Formats: sequence, structure tokens, C-alpha cells
Amino acid sequence: MELPKLNFSDTFNFEIRADKGKFFIYDLVRKTWLVLTPEEWVRQHWVHYYHYVQGRNLSALLLEKKIVLHRTNKRVDLLITEKTVAKILVECKAPHIKLTPKTFEQTARYNSILVAEEIILSNGLQHIFAKQTAEGYVFYEDKV
Repeated sequence: MELPKLNFSDTFNFEIRADKGKFFIYDLVRKTWLVLTPEEWVRQHWVHYYHYVQGRNLSALLLEKKIVLHRTNKRVDLLITEKTVAKILVECKAPHIKLTPKTFEQTARYNSILVAEEIILSNGLQHIFAKQTAEGYVFYEDKV
């Protein structure tokens, strides 16, 4: 399987296996094998980044956390917490998905429920970083 090189300064050692023509990646947080989709490839980069580079404990990383938005069940890709308080919301898209104001609005809507201090929207190639303030979101540059 040819996986795209994503825009992260570190390289990570992922456990990947093939079975019956499908590829799977081992998820450190859930301790299980997941189908290796393009979006999962991006999400697992963020998991490895926050655990191995930022030193976050795996218990602080919540994957596919369920939220209810306008009476509809949604799942956020990755939520970084500190003592159960939402700190960083990471919404992942497949590398071929273009990041637009509309995709950012989706992430901001999710954050209206979670109220994390920061949000990251990423397709693995491009990352949009924003901090929530009283006046709205302030965008900033960062390296990962």
C-alpha cells in the first residue's frame, strides 16, 4: 500500500499489517487494529505526535468521542484533555480533502459543544491552527 508522506517533522514507527487484501494500523490508544483509511492515517499521525513528541499520556487522548450537536450524534476525531478538561480538538480529513472555511466551520461547531482552548483542522498535508478567544478564533502558525 502506498501511503502519502504527511507534513510532520518527525517520522513515526507505525504497526501496519495486511489481511485478505485490506491494510490495518495498530491504534495505541484503543489498543486494537483499525482499517487503514486515508483519514485514519492522518489521525494516527496526530496520536503519535501528541504521545511521542509532546509527551501526552495516552489516557489524555480521546478518539472518536461522541458528542450531540443539534440532536444529532457526531464523533470528533481526537480530543486532547488535561485532567478531563478539553484542551485541543483535532479534526482529521483525508489528504485529498481540501481544507476550506466550510470544513473549519464544522470543527468550530463541534467545539461549540466541547469548548477546547485550541482546534486543529488537518488533512495531514496542511494544518490549520486556531485558538478560541472571546472575540472568536485567532489563527496561528505552528510546526508539527
